[in-house]
Amino acid sequence: MAKKRIAVAAIALALFVCLPVAVNAAEVQTVKVFHAGSLALPFEEAEKQFEALHPGVDIQRESHGSAEAIRQITEVGKPGDVLGSADYALIPNMMYPEFADWYVRFATNEIVLAYNAEMSHYATEITPDNWYEILRRDDVTFGFSNPNLDPCGYRSVMVCQLAELRYNDARIFDDLILKNTAITMSEENGTYLIQTPEQLEPKTRKVTIKPKEVDLTALVEAGGLDYYFIYRSVAAQHRLPFVDLPAEIDLSAVEYVDTYKKVKLRTMDGKTQTATPIVYGITVPKQGDNPEMGMEFVKFVIGESGQKIFADNGQPPIVPPVGSGNVPEELNGLVQLESAPSTSVPPTTPTTIPTSAPKQPGFEAVAAVAGIGAIAYLVLRRDQ
Repeated sequence: MAKKRIAVAAIALALFVCLPVAVNAAEVQTVKVFHAGSLALPFEEAEKQFEALHPGVDIQRESHGSAEAIRQITEVGKPGDVLGSADYALIPNMMYPEFADWYVRFATNEIVLAYNAEMSHYATEITPDNWYEILRRDDVTFGFSNPNLDPCGYRSVMVCQLAELRYNDARIFDDLILKNTAITMSEENGTYLIQTPEQLEPKTRKVTIKPKEVDLTALVEAGGLDYYFIYRSVAAQHRLPFVDLPAEIDLSAVEYVDTYKKVKLRTMDGKTQTATPIVYGITVPKQGDNPEMGMEFVKFVIGESGQKIFADNGQPPIVPPVGSGNVPEELNGLVQLESAPSTSVPPTTPTTIPTSAPKQPGFEAVAAVAGIGAIAYLVLRRDQ
């Protein structure tokens, strides 16, 4: 009888020891987020706030150039619950119809030329009027991200061609891009077509090309690179000084859309991008493992709390966000369809999205183990 009591007690003890593991396993929901490198810091803050509101959720982010982020889902075959792109147009161009059928435009940005105030050559001389002359100097280095992988990369190259029109200098693109890389360009009837081969092959040490724009940030911070083309929000987040480029070339202004569209770029996969104002897009891919919670994260990002995060990080949110395609009913009331007008201004007052207390998962496991424990207790009492 003593052995029986010991065995029952051991079973009960083992169940209670294992209880936290069982409950934790039941509680955790993973949400896989693929996103543009320029979304890293605002999405990091969104992750913290979202997980605080949803204790049983683990946001797992993976940062790439936007085109490469999409390829992780469409070509590599990784399941993704959220996709955030620095160019909303890549979502329909690369994901429709198999991998997505809707997106929301939720934030804007602009291209600047960032540098290190203490270590970049001629940092005290550079201005919005002479930056291209500074970059031409033999002892100056600069960089941009890979146009085949990252929107910031093809936008940076486009800026150099738009600069020729703005400053009436037909040698800017030649001196900065053509002489230093394998990128080519042709012009026909006032439209410029830039072509970026698979092997960009910087011909000199003057130019550095990395897979995504944030890869260059550390180089500039350490003094290993003088200047790089980057989004204004990223420069601000890393407290880097920058040249505020004219609106005619920084891809920020709707009023210059007719000027921007004179420049196009064809990537190595044969797709052609047209220079347009910078707008970010987000969607929930069809092949995700947790699309329900992915949708909740999207709602948080495009909602008032997410808008405040982006405004605080120097990146204007689109208020209200604009939906396109087969927009899910869950987003009703949060987005306007693209036929309706929208504005791109940050929220003026911080607000928090109301949320109900999170449901505690794992209750069934707790009840089952508690019941077994009670039975063990009664057996022990009966044998006394």
